[in-house]
Amino acid sequence: MKRPRTKEPASTSVDLLALRDCVEQFTTKTIVLLGDFVADEFQYGEISRVSREAPVLILKHRESHIVPGGGANAGNNLASLGARILPVTAVGDDAAGDALVAHFRRMRVNVSGIFRAKGWTTPTKSRFLAGWAHTVGQQVLRVDYEPKSPLPDAVRKKLHQRLTADLRKAHALAVSDYGFGIATPELVQQASSKRKNELLVTLDARYHLHRYAKAGITAATPNEAELEAEHHASIGQDTDELARAGRATLAEMKLQSLLVTRGRHGAALFETGDRLTQIPVHGSDQAVDVTGAGDTVLAAYTLALACGASALEAAHIANIAGGLVVMKRGTATISRPELLDAIRGEASGAAS
Repeated sequence: MKRPRTKEPASTSVDLLALRDCVEQFTTKTIVLLGDFVADEFQYGEISRVSREAPVLILKHRESHIVPGGGANAGNNLASLGARILPVTAVGDDAAGDALVAHFRRMRVNVSGIFRAKGWTTPTKSRFLAGWAHTVGQQVLRVDYEPKSPLPDAVRKKLHQRLTADLRKAHALAVSDYGFGIATPELVQQASSKRKNELLVTLDARYHLHRYAKAGITAATPNEAELEAEHHASIGQDTDELARAGRATLAEMKLQSLLVTRGRHGAALFETGDRLTQIPVHGSDQAVDVTGAGDTVLAAYTLALACGASALEAAHIANIAGGLVVMKRGTATISRPELLDAIRGEASGAAS
């Protein structure tokens, strides 16, 4: 019996000078970001003793920080990479919402598209880290605060109006859906359909990726676990299962490209024409902290595509950005100079 011919893997080689030129154009792009903004709170302290009330450690509080998380981290990365961003979102009328708005004001981001919802809770992830003053804190507990009610209809109407207006002057729409009800397939479809010219729309959805199948998404950037959940599959080392799931999602959602991040295994890029390219991890495969890495990948991939990069070039840029950010602790960002330096480093290594 004749065995089926195995499709040759696509070449992973790219012109590193082209990547550099692309990143240098990031400052010329305006990106609308529709996303679930989350406050990432880090509370640091020292373990003083064991409680006499219960067998638990007592953490003596030292300091607290709130940084953008979720969709807000995607926006933070877009700004750090040099883009002009127009966030469209809602936060609660609470301290966490205040902190997020204040952060983006300091970044000189237009915050008029960040609406305050009275009686609504800004999604907040409070992480408690224990360690001595000059040591690295270890996370001992995380407490999540989530909205207990849907977003008010009046605020949702404002989101739709603002998104429709902002898309008229944007090079791309990035959607960051963390499941808190702000970013929805219906809102994306309604707003983007009113734009006369074809719009680049990228998506990072924490849950139910295929809900966006009719929303006009151009490219998506799920991680492997999210792809597995969508297909009720286990990928691991099974490259055939990876290929099956990736190609099924690409077809189901009618995407031009699908970039699946795979942790220490790098990334897999699916494109139309049955093209699959596996990209090795950038830098070390021993990540320090993967918190928010997907937000960095979404930001870099969106900007690269908006600058006219091919899907493969954009995937390499996003892969490098992701490899850099996982070497930082906490919810972090990558700056445009850092990304350019990393690309130059790869170019120097390839030339030697």
